[in-house]
Amino acid sequence: MIFKNIKALKCGGKMYVLIVYDVGEKRVQKVLKFLRKHLNWIQNSVFEGQVTDAQLLKIKNGLKRITDQDEDSVIFFVARSEKWLKKEVMGLEKNPTDNFI
Repeated sequence: MIFKNIKALKCGGKMYVLIVYDVGEKRVQKVLKFLRKHLNWIQNSVFEGQVTDAQLLKIKNGLKRITDQDEDSVIFFVARSEKWLKKEVMGLEKNPTDNFI
């Protein structure tokens, strides 16, 4: 099944997405490489970023092709904006994503 539409929170542009995955050892590198093209890596098996509906659809379809639906798990957390989430890090932050201008 390929995703054809997204029932996501609409905000007239981009949305904030957090993706967490647990995939078989053979597919880990493929998923990591694919998601690095689209989102920010924040720690093992976790990516975040701002995407449009079309970008999220592309990500979901790409992951659908790479993963095994009977063995793997991919969880999408979607919000209108990153400001709706409070992010706290305990311990080492592996890849800080704060942008300073």
